[in-house]
Amino acid sequence: MRFTAAAAAVAVTSIAAASAFSAIKRSSSRSSAKHQHFSVPNELLESTTCECKDELVLAVQLALEAGKNMTKHYDSKGTADENMGDLQINTKMNDADFATAIDVENENYISNEILKKFPGHAIIGEESTGTGTIPPLTNEPTWIIDPIDGTTNFASGLPLSCVSIGFCRDGKPYMGVVFAPMTNELYIGVQGHGAYRNGIQLLGCSGEKATKTLSHSVVNFEFGYARDEEDVEKMALAVKRLLQHGVRTTRTLGSGVLDLCYVACGRMDVVYTGIAAEGWNPWDYCAGLVIAVESGCTMSHLSPSEMDKAGYDFNLYSKNMICGVNSKVVDECRSCVLGL
Repeated sequence: MRFTAAAAAVAVTSIAAASAFSAIKRSSSRSSAKHQHFSVPNELLESTTCECKDELVLAVQLALEAGKNMTKHYDSKGTADENMGDLQINTKMNDADFATAIDVENENYISNEILKKFPGHAIIGEESTGTGTIPPLTNEPTWIIDPIDGTTNFASGLPLSCVSIGFCRDGKPYMGVVFAPMTNELYIGVQGHGAYRNGIQLLGCSGEKATKTLSHSVVNFEFGYARDEEDVEKMALAVKRLLQHGVRTTRTLGSGVLDLCYVACGRMDVVYTGIAAEGWNPWDYCAGLVIAVESGCTMSHLSPSEMDKAGYDFNLYSKNMICGVNSKVVDECRSCVLGL
């Protein structure tokens, strides 16, 4: 039988189409498998010592729903369906610090659902606090919420943003849930019970994480909302010191919560904040702290005068922080960026 060029082209096209279809099926299977892990791991539900099972189940449910509320804007960004007016952007301290209508919707939804189930619990939320004084953290059960961490990324259509829900007992972080809808990742951490990404436990401080040094590290920082000349010079000088010391690379992702989650799972090696006025707030720390500490990371203060307050003793109201995959890289990075 003669095999013409046209027939060959058809055959190649058919093979390519079949391969593409198979790839789509594999991708769909992977996606379905991921969605199966969007629940609380059985290890936590069956634990006799986990003291926040009801809160954890609720936090996962609320984070997933709030994440779903973000996808309409993400899916329409840059297309004929986009309507930036729907975001109703409102500035806070300056044009770089703002909230969208989705931030407010998410926080209202999460807070209302929490109070329905736990009417006696306290809530500290980014949007309800606004530019006012952050309520103090007491020994009462307290939820600390960032309805969208990485709001600038979200508004711009960049995929690195998330919903962050932390829960504190006796004045300290106890549980953290973080959902990043565009990367399809759910992070969970409970004090004393480990940290998980999509149902799989994160590694502790062992192997490469345990031996990582600054010169081989991916170092992360955020410039935040600091804009005056002195603050900009301080932050730039810290980066200059890193580059002159030698690091693998630096990154600025635009979401402090995801920064902590990515250090927790080894995608980055160290993150710091507080060189100038770019420091974070309790809702930037709380959930990510539990996930990072439970994956064996060292989380402390960047300032040497506070460095003894580490792990669950970390001060959530501090404006400076450093977190790394091991204590040595934390000490190296602190000394480097501060010029000690």
